Amino acid sequence: MVINLTEQASVRIKEMMKDEEANVSLRFGVRGGGCSGLSYSIGFDYEINALDIQEDVNGIPVVVNSQDIPIIEGTTIDYKENMMGGGFSIDNPKAVYSCGCGSSFRTAEVVGTPGDC
Repeated sequence: MVINLTEQASVRIKEMMKDEEANVSLRFGVRGGGCSGLSYSIGFDYEINALDIQEDVNGIPVVVNSQDIPIIEGTTIDYKENMMGGGFSIDNPKAVYSCGCGSSFRTAEVVGTPGDC
């Protein structure tokens, strides 16, 4: 498996998917940007491209661009609730540096394209 979803994240994603049309997948990946060079991209998608890998993770169809796999392989996505609301957290064992605001990162092999946070 490229990524892992905790039970809490899986439950929340499945709840969110109920509001989407049939044949939707969770797309997870990275894009350049942020003060550290890379930012995560997560959302729903209805299309699968030639470079995509699709996996079933806890009953959720997950799509990842194969070019992102070396950067995100082994990542765990969790969901936590607190008094301020809830949100997803991403634990990427390949991230060697994260910016102070926590929205961007870089790995030992990939610096990305640093920009503004």
